Amino acid sequence: MQFTTAALDLARRCQGVLFDMDGVLYVGNRPLPGAQALFDYLDVSARKWLCITNNASMTSAQFADKLAKMGIHAAPTRILGSAAATAAWLAGHAPPQSKVIMLGMEGLRTALLDEGFDLVTDPKAADYAVAGINFHLTYEMLADVALAIRNGAKFIATNNDPTYPAERGQIPGTGSIIALLQAATGVEPTIVGKPFPGMYELAMARLGVPPKASMMVGDRYETDHVGAIKLGLITTAVLTGITPQAEFEGADPRPDLILPGLPDLLALFQTADGKE
Repeated sequence: MQFTTAALDLARRCQGVLFDMDGVLYVGNRPLPGAQALFDYLDVSARKWLCITNNASMTSAQFADKLAKMGIHAAPTRILGSAAATAAWLAGHAPPQSKVIMLGMEGLRTALLDEGFDLVTDPKAADYAVAGINFHLTYEMLADVALAIRNGAKFIATNNDPTYPAERGQIPGTGSIIALLQAATGVEPTIVGKPFPGMYELAMARLGVPPKASMMVGDRYETDHVGAIKLGLITTAVLTGITPQAEFEGADPRPDLILPGLPDLLALFQTADGKE
């Protein structure tokens, strides 16, 4: 594959890479090509990297286990999910041991407990209502969180992705859930995950790399790239997930790079470094 001078210059400038996970590293439980080889090359070329996902269903350790089963090796410290990002963001904005009613799964529960929040089930007792993905959602869960918000609990959401990429297709995501809660309460949530700044800023702080030297690699334009472009990151779109090539090319602003997948990004770095 031939690369432009501009693309090679961006690769040389890059000191750290942020990877979306669903649609970039895997789809469902099916690995996508090139992830491990790219991670290995980033390590040997002294570039930092971190996986960041709006999926709030699991802990970083659970994500690491999921990747390992697909032959992709990333320590939990290399993974930042929107559950951990949301809990960390809330810890910086809420009084210690605030009472939180939660709609989510183990990833969000663990993250909130790790940050010292008091999880409650009584809608009248909650100071904050935090919503994320829940694949076992019931009406009663929705009702309790909606009542908490109507009772004055501050509404926080892990992300607003309307769909979630699964092997069987696009299924309802967190954005669909918070749309229901917003319709039921008339309250718009504060959202932490991509494309909002909170998650990117936390990720770059963990990398220790400034925005202009950081690259965001993602498959969904409105989630992965819009926020990254606003913050001045290098943006690389891959065509292994949700957004088609024509939509990336027609976007305004468009990503800096549009590549078929991770093997092509590896080839770009190798060419830029004179290793190919």
